[in-house]
Amino acid sequence: MIVYLHGFRSAPASIKARALKARMAARGLAEQFWCEQLPVSPRAAIALAEDAIARARAAGLEPAVVGSSLGGYYATWLAERHDLRAVLVNPAVVAPLELGAYVGIQDNMYTGERFEFTHAHIDELRALEVPAITRAQRYWLMVETGDEVLDYRHAVEKYSGARQTVLEGGDHGFSRWGDYLDAVIDFTCP
Repeated sequence: MIVYLHGFRSAPASIKARALKARMAARGLAEQFWCEQLPVSPRAAIALAEDAIARARAAGLEPAVVGSSLGGYYATWLAERHDLRAVLVNPAVVAPLELGAYVGIQDNMYTGERFEFTHAHIDELRALEVPAITRAQRYWLMVETGDEVLDYRHAVEKYSGARQTVLEGGDHGFSRWGDYLDAVIDFTCP
């Protein structure tokens, strides 16, 4: 089962979430895809994802996490805490620092909903920091060098030893996502 974690200011309606959901449905795995709107609060977002992980295990499914941007930051913490496979797509590596500029009123890019991102949320992100990953083989890092939001080199360094796909060009949205859907499913749902 894939627990998909979208990024900051994103939603289940994102291009990556919809594409993965559709590909899983085409492969007869629709019931093994979970993606819900994550709360602004990192603590609440983690609690929601942990509930999905617990329900998957209770149903006899082996969960894995796929996280994009801030969702990749969350996915790393969840992978370490719950011993999960994780695919990280242009992940935020130092989210408390990278998101500091976004304190204030924000708009969700897909729903248009307005929300306030606060210094307390930055503190919640700090509490989820994973200084160094363990069991690098559980991770697959996917980055594009043209990411205009995050420096891909931070992720390459942090996930050293993990499977890495580093593509020249592209953008923060990971423009070649559609080329990797089956491989992502195969990695997370063996």
